[in-house]
Amino acid sequence: MTDTEHTLVALVEDKPGVLNRIASLFRRRAFNIKSLAVGGSEQPGLSRTTIVAIGDTAQVEQVRKQLEKLINVVKVSDITEENMVSRELALIKVKTTTATRSEIMQIVGIFRANIVDVGPNSLTVEVTGDEDKVNSLLGLLRDFGVKELSRTGRIALTRGSSS
Repeated sequence: MTDTEHTLVALVEDKPGVLNRIASLFRRRAFNIKSLAVGGSEQPGLSRTTIVAIGDTAQVEQVRKQLEKLINVVKVSDITEENMVSRELALIKVKTTTATRSEIMQIVGIFRANIVDVGPNSLTVEVTGDEDKVNSLLGLLRDFGVKELSRTGRIALTRGSSS
């Protein structure tokens, strides 16, 4: 079996230590977490956790079942094969000069990204989209010099009323 990216979504109680228990389970199973995003959900007192892990389907299914057994974990789903919407947010601080500023602004416009801060020698760009879009913009901006980068990792929901 080959290793592939799996998107797991867990509903967890808003309690101290839940995130630590989730990360520890992956550590014990020698899984690397590619990205981990946690935030509020539509249900008060519950957070939605999106985990992107790399492994074969059988290994990930075993980890999913073990996650469901953790205290404060309500539900875990592997939505990798589901019809889903996924997004990522990135903030990219790019070096600028008077000569490069307008070119960077044109590139940002093409990607429908936003400039959220302007400094004397930098622009901070906010981009939201799928991982390929973020990577493509980042690749173009690297030529100008990326001073700082912060990415959320993947967040995802299944499409329509499937859940």
